[in-house]
Amino acid sequence: MTSALTPGLIALGAFLAIVPLLRRDSTMARSFLAVVSLVLLLRYLQWRVTATLPPPHLTADAVIGYPFMLLEAASLVAVSLSLLFLSRTLDRTKSARIDGRARDPRAPLIDVFICTYNEERSILERTIIGATGMAYGNYRVWVLDDGRRPWLRRLVGELGCHYLTRPDNRHAKAGNINHALRHVGALPEPPQFIAVLDADFVPRPDFLSRTVSLMDDASVGVVQTPQHFINPDPIQTNLAATDVWPDEQRFFFDILLPAKDAWGVAFCCGTSSLIRYAGLVRIGGFPTDSVTEDYLVTLRLKEYGLNTIYLNERLTIGLAPEGLKEYITQRARWCLGLMQIVRGRSGPLSRTSELSFIDRLSLADAFMSWAAVYTSKVAGLVVPWLFLLFGIKAVRADLTELLRYFLPFYVWHGLTMAWLSRGRSLAMMTDVSQLIAAPAVLKAVATGLLKPKGHKFKVTAKGGDRDRRFVEWPLLRLYGSALVITLAAIAYAFILHLRGENIAYGGLALAWSLYNAVILTVVCFVCIEQPRKRKAERFHRNEPVLLRQDGRSHLARLADISITGARLIDPDPPRPGSTIECQIYGRSIAAIVVRRTTDGFAVRFEEGMDTRVHAIRAFYAGEYVRAYQGVRALPVGKALLMRLFG
Repeated sequence: MTSALTPGLIALGAFLAIVPLLRRDSTMARSFLAVVSLVLLLRYLQWRVTATLPPPHLTADAVIGYPFMLLEAASLVAVSLSLLFLSRTLDRTKSARIDGRARDPRAPLIDVFICTYNEERSILERTIIGATGMAYGNYRVWVLDDGRRPWLRRLVGELGCHYLTRPDNRHAKAGNINHALRHVGALPEPPQFIAVLDADFVPRPDFLSRTVSLMDDASVGVVQTPQHFINPDPIQTNLAATDVWPDEQRFFFDILLPAKDAWGVAFCCGTSSLIRYAGLVRIGGFPTDSVTEDYLVTLRLKEYGLNTIYLNERLTIGLAPEGLKEYITQRARWCLGLMQIVRGRSGPLSRTSELSFIDRLSLADAFMSWAAVYTSKVAGLVVPWLFLLFGIKAVRADLTELLRYFLPFYVWHGLTMAWLSRGRSLAMMTDVSQLIAAPAVLKAVATGLLKPKGHKFKVTAKGGDRDRRFVEWPLLRLYGSALVITLAAIAYAFILHLRGENIAYGGLALAWSLYNAVILTVVCFVCIEQPRKRKAERFHRNEPVLLRQDGRSHLARLADISITGARLIDPDPPRPGSTIECQIYGRSIAAIVVRRTTDGFAVRFEEGMDTRVHAIRAFYAGEYVRAYQGVRALPVGKALLMRLFG
C-alpha cells in the first residue's frame, strides 16, 4: 500500500514546493498547472483503457464496464476543457472608469429594465429604489410587470419611474423585454444602451457609470457583471456553513467568467448586464428559442461582430434561491436552455452558425459540464453497488492499482483547482452541489436534446415564508434510499457474504462506496431546510452610533444591521416601545425600540417611504455583503462535522 501511495505523495510534495513561486494571474503559471494535470489525467486514462476493462464479450461485466468507461472518458474530456479555459484570466477593473457621464444629463441615454412576474412588494421596492438612485446623468427606469398588478403600478408611480405591462406573457422574460424594446424604440428619444435587472437585484450607485465606460469600444455588445447575493444559498444554510463556505455561484462568477473573458468567450447572464441597444435591434431583440435567452444574446450578437466582456466588480446585489426546490429548479432551467442552444442554429455543431472555433469549444465545454459530469456522478453511485451486490466487475482493478494511477491526478488536479479558485472549488463540496441537482439536471439534458422546443420558462421563486424547518421529502427519500443501498451493499459483501473475490477486488469498491456514503450523508442533511427567521438579512458591525432621545444624545455601538432594523450595544438601553433617533447611513433615522437584549437593545426603523428610500440606497451602497478572498478546507470540514454530529 505504501508503494501505491508514493506517486500521490510525490504529486503533493511537488505542488506544495512549486505553487509558492507562482502568481495566480500569470498565464504561464496557470498553463503549467493545467498541463501537468492533463498529463496525469492521460496517464490515468491510458491505464483505465488498457488495464481495467473486462474482456469484450457479451457479459454483464462488459455491458456495464464499457459504457461506464466511455462515460468516465467524457467527464475527463469535460475536465480537460475546463483546464484549458482556466489557463487564462482577465481583470478589466482598471479599464472601467467613472467620468463626467456620471453627472452629465447629456450622457448616452440608458434605459434600465426591471423584469418582474410574481415577486413580492418588499423585494421589488428594494430594486426600484436602488435603480432610481444610481449616479448617472441620463437614464430611465422601467418596471416590466408580467404580473399586471395594480399595487405595483401605484408603487412605481410613487417612486417616480415608468411602468410597462403587456396583454399576455408570451415568451416569458425574453418576450417581456422585447415588448419593452419596441416601446422605448418608438419614443422620441430611444436609448443607446439597455441595462437589465432581475426583480431581486439591487444596483449599486455606480453600476451604470462603471459599465458604460467599457462601451466606448464599439465592438462591445454586452458588459456583464457578476451576481452577488445578500443571503446564503440553501447549501450554505442547510449545512450551517455560511461563515466558511461561499455561495455555489462564486466559482462561476469569480473564477470561470474572468477566464472565459480572457479567451473572448464570456457570455451574457441576463441580470446585471448592460447591452448595446443598436445590437439588440440588429438581432431582432432577445432570442426566444431557448429558456436561457441571455446566453443566446451573446451568440447572436457575435454574428454581427459584437462581443460580450466581463467586468468582475460587485455592482449589483440580489437574492440567491432561498429553498432547495428553487435552487434545483434554477439549475435545471439553465441546463435545459443550454441543451436547446446545442440543438439550435447557434449550437457548436451547427453548419449555419458563424461562430468561431473557440466559441464552439466554449459551448462544448458547457454541454459536457452538464451532460457528462452529472451523468458520471450518478453512475459513480451505481457501479460499486453492482459489484458488491451482484459481483459485476465493471472496473477490473484493485485499490492499490487505482491509487498508483488515479491518486496523483486527483491530488494535483484538486489542489490546482483549489489554488486557482482560492478555495472556491473543493472536491467534496462540488460533488454535493452536483449530486443534489443531478436528477433534475439529467431530466433537463434528456428533455432538451430530445425535444428542444415548447418548454415554458420556470421562474425561480424568491421571498415567501421560510421561518420554519422542513424536509424536502422527495429528495430525502431518493438520497436516503441511495445511502441505505450503499451501506447495505457494504454489509452484504463484507459481512454477510464475504468471498475471496471480495477480498481481491473489494478494496476499490469499499473505498468508493465509503466515499459515496459520506457524500450522500451530507446531501441528506442538505435536504433538511433550516429556518430563515428574518425577512431582511442582518450583517455584523462594530462601529459607534449617535443616539438622540428626549433632547439628550449619547453614543452606543452598532452590533448588527439590516434595511429594516438594527441591534445596538448600550449599558443603559431605552425602554421598549420608545422612539429614538439613530445617526445611521449618514443621516438621522427614527426608530422604535422593539426589545431589550442582554447587552443593549434592538430597534425597528420607521416605516415612512422617505426613510426606506434612504436606508435601502445607503445599505446596498455599503460593504455589507461578505467578500470571500479565500476559502480554506479545514474550516469547511469542521463546519460539516459540526452539522453532521453537532
